[in-house]
Amino acid sequence: MTTHRSISAAGLFADGPRLLKAALRLDSVITGVNGLAYLALAGPLEDLLGLHAGPARAIGAFLVAYALAVWAVSMPARVRRLAATAVIEMNVLWAVLSVLAVITGWLDLNAAGAVWAVLQAAVVAGFAALQYTGLRRSR
Repeated sequence: MTTHRSISAAGLFADGPRLLKAALRLDSVITGVNGLAYLALAGPLEDLLGLHAGPARAIGAFLVAYALAVWAVSMPARVRRLAATAVIEMNVLWAVLSVLAVITGWLDLNAAGAVWAVLQAAVVAGFAALQYTGLRRSR
């Protein structure tokens, strides 16, 4: 006899461990793709966002490494609370630093770059919120 298990959105959000794992993996994939884009498109991004190619490549390399680390955190059958907490804290830190970079002019972004940075901060904060919710429901 085969058991069929349906995953609805309500079921995913109600099941803490599954939500946490899904949020970590989504974070990893989106972050990795973003990092690869920064690496591959550093020149065009300089024109589009005002982000110089050197810092864009450094950010891209960091994001790819971070994405791999987040994926590794999501791999065990039961995600380790301390590792998930570290990811959540890093995401919050990234979101705050992104907004501060815009406010202070730290990266010399143009208007499109400032909007992009704030949008990324919102997405990363959203990942942190989903991950926190999953972690809280995993008790």
